[in-house]
Amino acid sequence: MYNVGLAGLTYWSPNVNIFRDPRWGRGQETPGEDPVLTSKYAVNYVQGLQERDDGDKDRLKVAAACKHYTAYDVDNWEGIDRFHFDAKVTKQDMEDTYQPPFKSCVLDGNVASVMCSYNEVNGKPTCGDPDLLKRVVRGEWKLNGYISSDCDSLDTMFNYQHWAETPEQVATDALNAGLDLNCGNWLRDYTMGAVHGGLVEESVVDRAVSNNFATLMRLGFFDGDPSMQMYGKLGPEDVCTPAHQELAREAARQGIVLLKNVLRSLPLSSTGIKSLAVIGPNANATTTMIGNYAGIPCKYTTPLQGLSDSVKTVYHTGCVDTKCTDAQLHEAREVAAGADAVVLVMGTDLSVEAESLDRTSISLPGQQNRLISEIASVSKGPVILVIMSGGGMDIQFAKENPKISSILWVGFPGEAGGAALADVIFGRYNPGGRLPMTWYPQFFAEAVNMTNMNMRPNLATGHPGYTYRFYRGTTVYPFGYGLSYSMFVQWMVRAPKLVKLSLNEEQVCHPPDCDSIQVGDDICKNMGFEVVIGVRNIGDIGGSYSVLFYSYPPRWIPDVPQMELIDFEKVVLAPQEVTMVRFQVDGCKHLSVVDENGKRKVALGEHVLQFGDVRHYLYLET
Repeated sequence: MYNVGLAGLTYWSPNVNIFRDPRWGRGQETPGEDPVLTSKYAVNYVQGLQERDDGDKDRLKVAAACKHYTAYDVDNWEGIDRFHFDAKVTKQDMEDTYQPPFKSCVLDGNVASVMCSYNEVNGKPTCGDPDLLKRVVRGEWKLNGYISSDCDSLDTMFNYQHWAETPEQVATDALNAGLDLNCGNWLRDYTMGAVHGGLVEESVVDRAVSNNFATLMRLGFFDGDPSMQMYGKLGPEDVCTPAHQELAREAARQGIVLLKNVLRSLPLSSTGIKSLAVIGPNANATTTMIGNYAGIPCKYTTPLQGLSDSVKTVYHTGCVDTKCTDAQLHEAREVAAGADAVVLVMGTDLSVEAESLDRTSISLPGQQNRLISEIASVSKGPVILVIMSGGGMDIQFAKENPKISSILWVGFPGEAGGAALADVIFGRYNPGGRLPMTWYPQFFAEAVNMTNMNMRPNLATGHPGYTYRFYRGTTVYPFGYGLSYSMFVQWMVRAPKLVKLSLNEEQVCHPPDCDSIQVGDDICKNMGFEVVIGVRNIGDIGGSYSVLFYSYPPRWIPDVPQMELIDFEKVVLAPQEVTMVRFQVDGCKHLSVVDENGKRKVALGEHVLQFGDVRHYLYLET
């Protein structure tokens, strides 16, 4: 697309903000609520965009940008928008939740850019905070690239946050904080005045320009004729190839999560089902499937189209749109009653959750619940509920309804989402997806203020905490949940029961006076060990299985997570096949937690490692 003049080579992606609150409209852009998952995703995403086929780490194929730095996850909720929001974040939450994905982007992904966010953090706009930009991103993490603002962030600093009295002072503060590039006109319009007014040194401007031009050099902008470069001959014929379209379908298949499957109602038989009712406001969805920040699709395969390719279908929308203010109950019931099976495709779209639009409810919109229940009550065969949404939903009523045999969450599955859905429903693909976020009950949205950035619960205020790491309340479905058409078992093959920490000569630690070791240079080291897990597919269908490796840290350090994901690995197994999954554990990195001062420590004593129902007890001592 660049070669034919339709795109650039810098892409402000990925969004690696933590999906903290289920109401966030941009949660759909992120990989979920867990810092380890998000960090791993971020690194692979960045490397996929940037790394060249010749392995030259100093050169870029495309320049990625990790955004939005940092603690950004409120867009527009109950009259509070991202341009005015000041995120109050503790040192503990900043270090163990909000910062890790960005740190991984820079240190492990070698990302070309970090984009600062609109919001303030603890009273300072992120794009004007030298502690966040100059000290951390450029200093501690040593970014090899440029720092960009989100679009018109400097205008936001001046006109919404009233950070400074003059536009030139805003430009000065941003440049001095470490900003290199402004999305918008602010630096173009006011930098010269700031220099002439003696507010900012010319050398600071030189630094920003140098960081930007260095990125252009790494992209090959000064290497002559683009057609003579490695990717110079790519053109329109390389877009929408059969392989790429199949990849879109495979990505959608892998992302589908099976949440309920009573009596193995799925997969359906394409020969046993003579008529299939396809009902719902997202049943014939096109643009809804690609969410926001998507390119132009090669083509759309809607759920209705995908299912119609397998069996005879009859279609009814059920509601005019996803807001479903007036469900067409009588007509939908008639369609459902005459079919051998029913697929209900419900959920949301960008009119309900999107950038600049947070939800206030986490129930299905309008009369969708009623429509689902009414249709289920008259259906004579399996009822498959499909949720198309960016965030989680309170569908407890459907989970408990015996007439609803299966539930699938497809997210916003992309251009081939309908074909992928049909592949899963008719058994051409065995689902193996897991939920990347907690699905909370509706009362969570009614009780929790979305602007409360504290991850940890607070008994005094009644705040229940966020995400599986800290939330102790009931859930509709937990983080990491997902079923399969097959059955997998896992067991511990090998793991140590005792690990000794190697301390430097100056440090002395004798329990019980010393119950933790601070992680730092030459303080916590030589704690590497291997954990081996056996996995067997004991079913009669091949499929994928994700081994989720959790730890339960000791409680000596205040407000530690109740459990944490250490690592994960997906395996694909034929029926009865066995494999060994090996995790390399760095005790100082993987078993450490963050104290109230933002310092990472390893607690001594008993740690619990968990894989599914398997628990292993590990003791750390000096």
